[in-house]
Amino acid sequence: MTRSARHLALAALTLALSACAHQAAGTVQPGAPGFLLGLWHGFIFPVAAIGSFFVQDWAVYAVPNSGLWYNVGYFIGVVFLGVGANRGRTVYVDRQRK
Repeated sequence: MTRSARHLALAALTLALSACAHQAAGTVQPGAPGFLLGLWHGFIFPVAAIGSFFVQDWAVYAVPNSGLWYNVGYFIGVVFLGVGANRGRTVYVDRQRK
């Protein structure tokens, strides 16, 4: 099988599997998690991810949520406050490899 045929088969398989995905209803209920809860859920992501393996009621992402603002808060929580934060460490390169 040629390389392009494998890529085409992989793309077809991905498309077929994504067609089975289920989307939650588009209406947002009052009291659904918003920006601040998204921020908190993103910040506690490492604990929630490990805990979700042992506790059935724990999840790493709230569904249903308020949509865009929950996602923005979740992203900021993970990247800037949580596991994705750099913690201020800077690496300097003194010499280069020849």
